[in-house]
Amino acid sequence: MSTALEKAAILVEALPYIKKFYGKTVVIKYGGHAMINNELKEAVLTDIVLMKYVGMHPVIVHGGGPEITAMLKRMGIVSNFVDGLRVTDEETMEIVEMVLAGKINKDIVSQINHIGGRAVGLSGKDAGLFQAVKKLHRIRTPEGGEEMADIGFVGEISQVNPGVIITVMNEGYIPVVAPVAVGDRCESYNVNADYAAGRLAAALEADKLIILTDVEGVMADRNDPGSLISVLRVEEYPTLVEQGKIDGGMIPKVECCLDALHGGVRTTHILDGRVPHSILLEVFTDKGIGTMVKC
Repeated sequence: MSTALEKAAILVEALPYIKKFYGKTVVIKYGGHAMINNELKEAVLTDIVLMKYVGMHPVIVHGGGPEITAMLKRMGIVSNFVDGLRVTDEETMEIVEMVLAGKINKDIVSQINHIGGRAVGLSGKDAGLFQAVKKLHRIRTPEGGEEMADIGFVGEISQVNPGVIITVMNEGYIPVVAPVAVGDRCESYNVNADYAAGRLAAALEADKLIILTDVEGVMADRNDPGSLISVLRVEEYPTLVEQGKIDGGMIPKVECCLDALHGGVRTTHILDGRVPHSILLEVFTDKGIGTMVKC
């Protein structure tokens, strides 16, 4: 009986949030360990299917860096990086698109359908969803200066046309988006999935953006597990970067949250995807987890 009462209490606690987010769009950037570990993968996708069944409109934008690296290795292609960005020549771009839009995207769609949801897989090239231009990267020279480096078919989103996503959502499906964009000469570009999720959330006027990662959130001291920053305000970000408290892979995650907020998204969150059902804990409980980035 006590277990049943506990379950009832959880449902009662969730009710205000179900009412609050009914009919609202939530963009989820799916990546990190939650894409590799089978138990976590099932937990994340089950959360998303549940969100759809209670009347929310979840949209998934996924990454896939480790699988891309593994496939390139199998093909005998060495992965080169500049400040964490993959140098993407034409041959590498073909593999990137094959892995992201072909393998990973369709695997996620199949798993959602198996769980009981209905998903449709898309890439940023479908219906011109993501238009992109070549992203030049600023690097330091041996002399201490700076120059812009061409790192290949790495793109920066210049325009988002969300009509296809809205159509898919309105038909009752969960859109699953691979971050491959198209240029003005029909060339393919590899786009950072964090930035893609932020730009799509803004274009959809989403109520919430959730970034899944492999840490608890933004930490004041990465060596201190108790230093989680629960709420990070926009004006605090430059200082934390200068102090080195936000660096590396956390920078694009926070910046995509800032872009989304400036684009009209109401709330943004960076969550630990290694925690089972972290999405439900954030959306449907009083406590919430991770870091909320807000204006």
